[in-house]
Amino acid sequence: MTEPTGPLDGIRILDLTNILFGPFAVQTLGDWGADVIKVEATTGDGWRYSGQFRNRGMSGQFMAANRNKRSLALDLKHAEGKAVLRRLIPTVDALVTNVRPAALARLGFSYEACQELNPRLIYAAATGFGQDGPWAARPAFDEIVQAASGFASAIGTDEEPAFVPSLVADKLCGLMLTAAVNAALLRRERSGRGQLVEVPMLETLAAFNSIEMLGGHAFVPPVGPAGYKRLKERRPMRTKDGWLTMLPYSGENWSAFFEAVGRPELINELEVKDPVLRARNIDKIYDRMSEIALGRTTAEWEELLLAIDVPHAAFAKLTEIAEQPHLKAVGMFVELDHPSEGRIRQARPSTRFSEGAIGVRRMPPRLGEHSKEVLRELGYSDAEVASLIESKAVGVLS
Repeated sequence: MTEPTGPLDGIRILDLTNILFGPFAVQTLGDWGADVIKVEATTGDGWRYSGQFRNRGMSGQFMAANRNKRSLALDLKHAEGKAVLRRLIPTVDALVTNVRPAALARLGFSYEACQELNPRLIYAAATGFGQDGPWAARPAFDEIVQAASGFASAIGTDEEPAFVPSLVADKLCGLMLTAAVNAALLRRERSGRGQLVEVPMLETLAAFNSIEMLGGHAFVPPVGPAGYKRLKERRPMRTKDGWLTMLPYSGENWSAFFEAVGRPELINELEVKDPVLRARNIDKIYDRMSEIALGRTTAEWEELLLAIDVPHAAFAKLTEIAEQPHLKAVGMFVELDHPSEGRIRQARPSTRFSEGAIGVRRMPPRLGEHSKEVLRELGYSDAEVASLIESKAVGVLS
């Protein structure tokens, strides 16, 4: 693995997160060059055991959210395990946690306690719900947040809500958490002071959902119904031999589309030139498109739509995503040799910086793989390390 050269080279992150929301956010910090120390219970992050795996504790899902990290296994209910963490905190720039604040405070690692150990510390709390609200102490999971934010109602209907079959709340909020940590680090460079950062899942997804989904309720009093009708009408188009999404967007796009398929009368009939009228007729427009789409193969449609500059894409199967033409050309999916898991496939970091290469510097860690290494960096002697392991305050790779 290569040495870090990304924009966060020289920044050290203490990762006290588990499952997906926090780990995904911190992985991005690691991808961008930060030295990440992942502190896990001696039983491991629960995400290690979720999904498919070759070896227990190293699931594909865990590995996809925990590369570019070192694993230190600690029992934080053990006095000596707590002592290790207290020694580690002054050495880091940011602590990121999705342990519920009350539970962390009981262990002795509240924001105030950690700030005493390191006044420059960025303490980033990934919470389910804002800590000034009535749901502050509740546990939160992706479907809980999709439900409570109105997101599931937007995907389905008020009468029959539906979940997105993806952990969208965890991943979206993870991106916001990454941004918040970086913003706080920048502020610290100017002020010299650390601070508490909170990213609550419910508030984050509700704000995200509201941008287009408030609809007429963006006004007081409402000027129309909530929701965005065009999105409800979006649908895959069946072709002669497969599926395609085609998205004429502007009035010019729609006119070019209906001219090209030999149906110019639909331009006026469906009022596609005017964006307001087009939005009102979107269900009828998509009905016509569905009928027209059956007349050509996917390849024939791609050739035609490219020629008239109408946005489109063939559907990629999950089993073939690495072969999607654009993603394959840019090398989006990489194959790596993991020391215990063999050949693995991952999506590389999607962000690129003109100064400093980023990528996979460290393979997803096995539980406790770096415990001895981190303890020695903190100044523990070999005898002290052996004692910590013997007492089970520290776990090591078995």
